[in-house]
Amino acid sequence: MTPSRLPTAVLAEVESVTARAARALGLREGPIHAELRVDDGRVSVLELAARSIGGLCARALRFGAGVSLEQVILRHALGLGLEDLARESTASGVMMIPIPGAGCCARSRGRRRHARWRASAGWEITIARGRPVVPLPDGDRYLGFLFARAASADAVERSLRAAHSRLRIRIEPHAPEPVSAR
Repeated sequence: MTPSRLPTAVLAEVESVTARAARALGLREGPIHAELRVDDGRVSVLELAARSIGGLCARALRFGAGVSLEQVILRHALGLGLEDLARESTASGVMMIPIPGAGCCARSRGRRRHARWRASAGWEITIARGRPVVPLPDGDRYLGFLFARAASADAVERSLRAAHSRLRIRIEPHAPEPVSAR
């Protein structure tokens, strides 16, 4: 979700902790992916790596005249100017659709209902019909992603939660493995 709704002092601590962690890993330039936990004002690093954001999450960010995060990273790597590429002021967010149980992805519904929600910006199911789904932490992916843009971060969160509540994904149990005759 951007912009963050955390207090300014907490955001400053997040930035400081992230910068110290990046320096400790020897990272000086380029993109990083950082995940931190904020609990009662205490900031802890969960993950930090020299890479961009994963999955389709970067779709939630836009810069300049519709420039993507990937284009910003490439411009930086090529030494091109970034001065005119401020992040858009519209609040935006992405929800990684959790997998409620193991099985086989049977179908998804709710696209039309999601499209009617005023702040929604789209959704994408990333596990194809008929493919196995495995919940985290054993699995390595989400079912898909919901995207929203609105005038405020609160409106984005409401939109994402409403869209998720309208989404219907049917996961059927795996068929039992056939027993081989000996």
